[in-house]
Amino acid sequence: MAAHVTIITLGVTDVAVSSLFYESLGFQKSSDSQDAITFFFAGAVVLALFGREALADDAGVGSQGSGFRGVTMAMNLVSPGEVDAAFARWVAAGATAVKAPQPAEWGGYSSYVADPDGHLWEIAHNPYMPLHADGSAQRPE
Repeated sequence: MAAHVTIITLGVTDVAVSSLFYESLGFQKSSDSQDAITFFFAGAVVLALFGREALADDAGVGSQGSGFRGVTMAMNLVSPGEVDAAFARWVAAGATAVKAPQPAEWGGYSSYVADPDGHLWEIAHNPYMPLHADGSAQRPE
């Protein structure tokens, strides 16, 4: 079995509201989307939005608690200037600024925002990770 990620599903309070948020950032909604779940093309993976309660039920776990779960998603960009612009766009769209764009100790440039449900996104430039035209990471074989 090849190790890979196909879909990242975020449990959200309101699928319609969160869908509009991500669409306003340029995520392209799939025609397979329904009222209960939205699918977005996100490079080599699919980003899905599903009701928080329904997602918890599907997994067979409780939906209570909104603390940090030790997970972030990252969007890498080709330059620090693109990070600054993307950070501003996310905040203008309704994201919460968590960490302003700044040089990172590891040699890149990084920031964090939280979507309307508190899901953390790192928006970064990593000079050690070249990107394909679709934004997916190039990796050495």
